[in-house]
Amino acid sequence: MRNVLFLSHGSPSLVITEHPARDFFVALGKRLPRPQGALVISAHYETSTLALGGAARPTTLHDFYGFPDVMYQQRYPAEGLPDMARQLAAELDASGFGVDVESRRPLDHGVWSPLSLVWPQADIPLLPVSVPMALPDNERLALSAHLGQFAERHGLWLIGSGAATHNLGDRKPADAGPDRWAQEFHDWARNVAEQGDLEALADWRRQAPHATYAHPTPEHFLPLLMTVGALEGQPMRALHESFMFGNLSMLCLADLDTASRVAHDTGAVA
Repeated sequence: MRNVLFLSHGSPSLVITEHPARDFFVALGKRLPRPQGALVISAHYETSTLALGGAARPTTLHDFYGFPDVMYQQRYPAEGLPDMARQLAAELDASGFGVDVESRRPLDHGVWSPLSLVWPQADIPLLPVSVPMALPDNERLALSAHLGQFAERHGLWLIGSGAATHNLGDRKPADAGPDRWAQEFHDWARNVAEQGDLEALADWRRQAPHATYAHPTPEHFLPLLMTVGALEGQPMRALHESFMFGNLSMLCLADLDTASRVAHDTGAVA
């Protein structure tokens, strides 16, 4: 069974801030079956070609600035999956994908900030997966299929952590509703995922409404593309929909089997 999640992780401060998405993450962890481990694609792990985190006990990376002191005291001591990282790297290399294993890669906040709400005991082993920025989108989709197959064979989950919209230059007050551009891109991304439309994803920069405004840089959209790609055309379903700071989408998606276990939750805009 191929279990795949996409989580819009929002601001790192979500871990200490009341918000419908925070409530959703906490509830999600109580509803999900417990995986043996997870591959986690993070928007904050950018590399040219693919890289995998191979640390046995990865440290917690505070890759942000200007937040309250309590944010820099956060620790998420989940164990790594170094043997799985090396095995996955060997399989991908044999399939023609260049990949590095980084033995000291920490858990960036794209990994630990949402998962500390979903699995607060940090008792699910994690294998960080980078966003390979130099690959064209059709190759990212092909790579993602390999990631999904590997995760399924080894009883692991595949999780993407990014944002369905990510233009931090157009943030609004906390109580503002989304502008039209943000809602339209959010709706397009949800609909494409629900249709498993890989052709549209491969051409998202031209087909999606307001694509370059919703994502001035693509790293937060690519985990969504890769999680949909990991299902090889099988549809996903929306589990949660809300916004932070007006235009920062908190869309969360899952494969159909996982979605059947978790009731759809349309959060109030906040």
